[in-house]
Amino acid sequence: MGGVTIRTSGETKRIRLSPEERRQQLITLGAEMLAGRSLEDISVDDIAKQAGISRGLLFHYFASKQEFHEAIARHVIEEFYTAIAPNRELSLFDMLRDSIDRFVDYVTEHSASYRSVLRGPASITPEMSGYVDSTRATIADLIVSELPLPPSDPDLARLTLAIRGWIAFVEETILTWMLEKPVTREQLVELLVESLPALALSPALITALQS
Repeated sequence: MGGVTIRTSGETKRIRLSPEERRQQLITLGAEMLAGRSLEDISVDDIAKQAGISRGLLFHYFASKQEFHEAIARHVIEEFYTAIAPNRELSLFDMLRDSIDRFVDYVTEHSASYRSVLRGPASITPEMSGYVDSTRATIADLIVSELPLPPSDPDLARLTLAIRGWIAFVEETILTWMLEKPVTREQLVELLVESLPALALSPALITALQS
């Protein structure tokens, strides 16, 4: 186990970390570095130096640099999922707008890490692409679960497929918007909110939700 050095009132104290705490510390340091560099540019040496450990010890917690990068990316995705969790005190469409609003805020504030996870070299590895796809499926299932339809409804499969496609549309649209800013942030949110009902829902269901 390693330790963290803390300086207080001129005194130096070293707090011993458990293996899991140390592992999480390294992942968090990596995620913080994404503010100024891409995932692929995160240096193992820089992380080890900041954590006060040797490069070799870092590989005690991660089998390879790729595994370390994937752990950072999973951490980013989990943070993102928490950031857009729906507010169930709102109506369905207001819930959607609120989540999209926070989606745009999160991606804008964490643009480097978000772009690395979705478009960087690590994104094409089987492990990372599988994790990203799993996250998209979880978000799609969450949206479907909020619809006023019984689990046996024959239209659920079509809706789930359409929503999975919509999530990819949202990702691509936000990434393009961050680079080009062809419309205002408010217009972007409106586009994303309006596109889901237009793509996925039947007119009857839209009427029922809005009533």
